[in-house]
Amino acid sequence: MNGFLFDENLPSKIQFTPSFSIIHVSILGDSPSDTQIWQYAKEKDLVIVTKDADFSDRLMLYLSPPKVVHLRFGNLRKSEFHSFLARVWPQIEDLVIDNKLINVYLDQIEAFK
Repeated sequence: MNGFLFDENLPSKIQFTPSFSIIHVSILGDSPSDTQIWQYAKEKDLVIVTKDADFSDRLMLYLSPPKVVHLRFGNLRKSEFHSFLARVWPQIEDLVIDNKLINVYLDQIEAFK
C-alpha cells in the first residue's frame, strides 16, 4: 500500500499527520468518474477513502480491487470531522493492512477480509 486516495466528498487537506500519504482525487481533474478513481487507486496501490457506497459495492465484484475505507456517518462540522478522523485514523491504518474493506461509523469500526 502506497497511501490513501480521498474521494471528492472529503476535504482535500486534513489536520493530522497520517503514517501514509494522502492524495485527493482532485489531482485527477474536475469530477473524475468512479471508474477513473478506482483505476487510479488500483494502479498506484492506494486505498480509497470515501463516503460513497458505490465503492463498497464495486469492491464485491472484482477479484483484485483496491482497498476501501467507507466512512459511514452523516455530515459533521469540519472541526468535528477532523477531530474524529484523527482519533480513529491509527486504527484504520492498522486494519487496512489485512482487510479489503473498512467501514467506519461514529461508534464502531468494522473490517472485512
